[in-house]
Amino acid sequence: MGQDKVPSTEKNEGEALPHGEAEAVAREARGVLQALAEREEQLRSILATVPDAMIVIDGRGVVEAFSAAAERLFGWSAAEMVGRNVSALMPEPYASQHDGYLGRYHATGQTRVVGMSRVVLGQRRDGTTFPMELHIGETVSHGRRAFTGFVRDLTERQETQARLHEVQAELAHMSRFTAMGEMASTLAHELNQPLTAIATYLNGCRRLFERLEGTQSGPLALLKDGVERAGEQALRAGLIIRRLREFVTRGATEHRAEKLPKLIEEAGALALIGSSEAGVRVRFGFDAECGYVRVDKIQIQQVLVNLIRNALEAMNGEETRELSISTSPWPEEMVRVCVADTGPGIAPEVAAQLFRPFVSTKSQGMGVGLSVSRSIIEAHGGRLWAEPNPAGRGALFAFTLHAAPAPGKAAP
Repeated sequence: MGQDKVPSTEKNEGEALPHGEAEAVAREARGVLQALAEREEQLRSILATVPDAMIVIDGRGVVEAFSAAAERLFGWSAAEMVGRNVSALMPEPYASQHDGYLGRYHATGQTRVVGMSRVVLGQRRDGTTFPMELHIGETVSHGRRAFTGFVRDLTERQETQARLHEVQAELAHMSRFTAMGEMASTLAHELNQPLTAIATYLNGCRRLFERLEGTQSGPLALLKDGVERAGEQALRAGLIIRRLREFVTRGATEHRAEKLPKLIEEAGALALIGSSEAGVRVRFGFDAECGYVRVDKIQIQQVLVNLIRNALEAMNGEETRELSISTSPWPEEMVRVCVADTGPGIAPEVAAQLFRPFVSTKSQGMGVGLSVSRSIIEAHGGRLWAEPNPAGRGALFAFTLHAAPAPGKAAP
């Protein structure tokens, strides 16, 4: 007599689930997939509305994601940029150096950009450059490294701030001219007394000469004393002028070794902030031998900003607008920095007095920028001059600075 079989509640490996249970699992899986798709769509929507551009690259520098804001900012579509090297968004020489930076980072693990914000220059699809703030983050998942860059266009973002800076600069400018007026008044007052004394003593000497007959020692002694006193008062007048000059130049400044390419890059970005000039191509050419210079960083950047803005204004309305900033070695352990434009150039009648105070080619210019710039360069032991652009139409301004060894290295 056979035994009745009792249905087993255990399932063998590979045995199908009952229909009801399988349907429940399938519904749960569909729900999870739908939730993931909704979250991904929500994330895409958020990233599409973020005003700052977002770019994701892999460890080789190849673009994996390119947000809608990045498309508007750089002029490339996501379809064009995904799979392309991110160096297409950089001007030279940074474009050709970018892969080298990544290689060194992979080899050494040392970086100066990840996790920090800095102001750099970006390049649009048409080749024009613009200042931008760049923040880079790094992610590592399953041994795979990726970098996310957040880009903020400083040209538009800082228009209000740039105008505020212009107003502050105008106020400071007027304050300096007020101070110059006060110094002129002080100069006239302070020099009046010693010059009057000089005139009095010299007039007395003249009378002694008129009275001098023969070789009497008394009048000669008085004459010698008068001349000596006149000399003392002349020296006093010279000291007054020297002190006023020190006041104008604000005394001695601290010079230290600064990395020249970085100094120029920051000055270029600052000069383009708030600039109304559009379509200007900026090119950098940094000589490898010109690494460091001994300068006051703020003062030299002031000179560079002034020269760059002058070049931008000179090219206003020109069909070709190209600005090149380059460095090259110069004799006697000096470095030459050149700022060249494709503007109309410098008229011969202006070139001879270009660096004189209160001489300007601008309708509303005060004519002190180049004069102050030359004083700064000469205070650094260098020279500032202008010449026609050897590359063609336009002007070239060049100045020299003392080269310096890299920090931590002794001078040869």
